[in-house]
Amino acid sequence: MKLHDDVHNYYEKIMLDLLIERGLSTQYNDEVMADFCCTILNQLPARYIRYDVDMAFYLPQHERIQMEKRVNIAIDVAMSQVAKKRATPE
Repeated sequence: MKLHDDVHNYYEKIMLDLLIERGLSTQYNDEVMADFCCTILNQLPARYIRYDVDMAFYLPQHERIQMEKRVNIAIDVAMSQVAKKRATPE
C-alpha cells in the first residue's frame, strides 16, 4: 500500500490559518516556529483527510468552530510555554 502525499492532519491547516490570522506566523525564527507548531499539534486530536475541499464541504459549521477553539487554546498554551522557556535563564 502506498501512502499518498495528500494525506494530512486537517488540524495543521486550521493551525496555520489561525497563526497567520493572529500575526504569529512570523514572530519566531523557523526553528522555534517548527517546535511551536509541534507543541500546538501535540495537544490536538488527529483528523486525517486527503482533500481540504472535502472537509470544507462536509464539516458542519459547529464542528469547525469547535476545532478552531481547540486550536486557539493549544496556541495559547504553546505561547505560554515559549514565554516560560524564554524567561528561564539557561
